[in-house]
Amino acid sequence: MHEHDVLCFGETMAMFVAEQVGDLAHVGQFGKRIAGADSNVAIGLSRLGFKVRWLSRVGDDSLGRFVLDSLRREGLDCSDVEVDPQHPTGFQLKARCDDGSDPAVEYFRSHSAARRLSPALIRPHWLQARHLHATGIPLALSAECRALSHALVDGMRAAGRSISFDPNLRPALWPDRTRMIHEINALAVKADWVLPGLEEGRLLTGQHAPADIAAFYLDKGVELVVIKLGDEGAYFRTAKGDGQVAPVPVAKVVDTVGAGDAFAVGVLSALLEGRELPEAVARGNWCGSRAVQSRGDMEGLPLRHELETHDLRISA
Repeated sequence: MHEHDVLCFGETMAMFVAEQVGDLAHVGQFGKRIAGADSNVAIGLSRLGFKVRWLSRVGDDSLGRFVLDSLRREGLDCSDVEVDPQHPTGFQLKARCDDGSDPAVEYFRSHSAARRLSPALIRPHWLQARHLHATGIPLALSAECRALSHALVDGMRAAGRSISFDPNLRPALWPDRTRMIHEINALAVKADWVLPGLEEGRLLTGQHAPADIAAFYLDKGVELVVIKLGDEGAYFRTAKGDGQVAPVPVAKVVDTVGAGDAFAVGVLSALLEGRELPEAVARGNWCGSRAVQSRGDMEGLPLRHELETHDLRISA
């Protein structure tokens, strides 16, 4: 029996979201939330009933307490999150857009506590989780964070656990594109399940068609590749075959940030439950459709009873 179903790690920041549309320089009021692709997935899985351990570092400051309080309220086990007395909690400013476009975001994280994550922090009991979800963001934060990412993936592989990886490309955090591609792929090929977006896949592999992007990773030992295709749904491929799952129609897109993380929540939750692959991808599409209809990075992530209601409606 595993103490935790899923192990997640990365940087969660405080996020100040503009209350008015327009240039951030002219906004006078902000709402305070949390932000982090890695923790979005952790929260989503926790809401669906999975036991999730969250690993990170925060500053010994009010924003760090806010982040930890927020994650604990979502049911995450934050008992091994370290509080750094010397480095602050990162934060970001996010613009408000009402036309469905990607909002402007400004980051203040260059000296954050999370950038000091390192393999020295690893505890053996972390590797007892059933599954590890990793993203490409910690790889970009620092050499120590890259080393931690590889150490966790290697440790979980040695323990026979399953591993998923979402590139979550952040070009602005890398010194150049070549370095980004090399480092992201070096970790991606160690995972069992890889979940890139279409444009991410094209950039990382040099291939154009979804089938060829998937083949790039399958040829290197990955078991499953699921590619997000936006308004065309999602494509999946394993050594046994491939397929495409139609998208869930959305009347109005409110906020696209976090949609890919919600998609990952749907796919991973279904796979961890032993569901068939097309059903898992369909659940990912549904979770992603909820995310784009809600303002905020993780506010649209469903609760278990909402998912069960959806599943019943689909099977009826």
